Amino acid sequence: MNVSKRILVTAALLAVSAVALSGCTKKNDAAATSESGSSAVTVAFVPKLQGIPFFEAMNAGGAEAAKDLGFTWLYQGPTTADAAAQADIVRSFIQQKVSAIIVAPNDPDSLTPVLNEAAAAGIKVLTADTDAADSDREVFVSQASAEGIGEALTDQLMKATGGKGSYAIVSCGETASNLNSWIEVQKSYTASKYPDAKITDVVYAGEDQAKAASMATDLMNANPDLTGLVGECTTSAPGVAQAVKDAGKIGKVFTTGVGTPKSMLPYLQDGSSSASVLWDVENLGYLSAWAGQQLAEGNALQDSNDVKSDLTGVTFDPSTKVLLMGDPLILTADNAGDYSY
Repeated sequence: MNVSKRILVTAALLAVSAVALSGCTKKNDAAATSESGSSAVTVAFVPKLQGIPFFEAMNAGGAEAAKDLGFTWLYQGPTTADAAAQADIVRSFIQQKVSAIIVAPNDPDSLTPVLNEAAAAGIKVLTADTDAADSDREVFVSQASAEGIGEALTDQLMKATGGKGSYAIVSCGETASNLNSWIEVQKSYTASKYPDAKITDVVYAGEDQAKAASMATDLMNANPDLTGLVGECTTSAPGVAQAVKDAGKIGKVFTTGVGTPKSMLPYLQDGSSSASVLWDVENLGYLSAWAGQQLAEGNALQDSNDVKSDLTGVTFDPSTKVLLMGDPLILTADNAGDYSY
C-alpha cells in the first residue's frame, strides 16, 4: 500500500472512531444527568415511577443532599408502575456495585428477593415512602406514621362534610403497603370517631390521574348521595378533585387526598379539594439520601438525628428500623403556593 493510500485509510479509521466515541459520550452524558458528588460513596434511588412530581421532588432533595454532603447520587425508576421493571433497575445498580440502594417498592413482596440480593452483595438497602418490611432492608425512611396520615385524611374530609355522610377512596396500586396501611387507619378511625360517616368503596386507579378521575366520576354516578372522595396518592388526589369540578359538584362532594402542592393548588383555590395531606417531599428525599450515606459509611443512626437546619429531631426506632421524618403537613389554599413542587 502506497503512502497516500495509507493516509486515506488512517483518516477513515480515525473518523469512524470519532463517531463511535461521540455516540458513547452522548449515552454517558444522558446517564450522568442524574449524578452529583464525587466521593467513593454512591447512593442510588429507585422510585415507584419516574417523572411524576412526587418522586421528582424526592430526587431533587436527594441531589441536594449529595451536593451538600459530598457523595454521588443516582436516580432511575420505571416509566410505568411496574414491579418487574423496577426489579430490573435494582439489579442494574447491583451490577454497578453502588454503596447503597433506596427503593420505594411498587409491590413489596415481589421486590423482596431482589432487595435481599442487593443486601447479600454487600450493598446497604433502604426503603423509603413505601416499606418492604419482610426484606433484608436495614432502614425504612418513613414520611409520617400510618396513623398520622390516615387520621389526618379523615379529619380533613370530615371537617368539610360536617362529620357525616358517605365517602369513597380512590387509591393507586393495590399492593402499595403504605397506601393500604393508611386505608386501614381510615376505616377504623372513621368507624370510631365519626359514627355518622361511612366508607362505601375503595377502588384502585394505579398511578394514573386520568383513570382516577374516571373512577371518581363512576363512583359519583353510582352513588348520588356520596359526599366525599379521598385520593390516596399524588396522582389520584388531583384526579378526584378534577372529577368533582367537571361534574359541577363543588360544595356538594368534598375531596381530600395525598397530593403535591403545585398539582393541588388550583383545586384548593376553587374548592374542589378541601385539603391535601402530605409532608415536605424534598426533605424526604434529602433524609433518604442522608441515611443511605450514613449506612454506607458505617455510621449508626441515633435515636434522634439532626440532619440539617429544617430537618431536626428525626427519630429512629432500632426495633423496627424505621427512621420517621415527623408529622404530616396539611396543605390548603393558603400555604400550597409556598412550595415549588
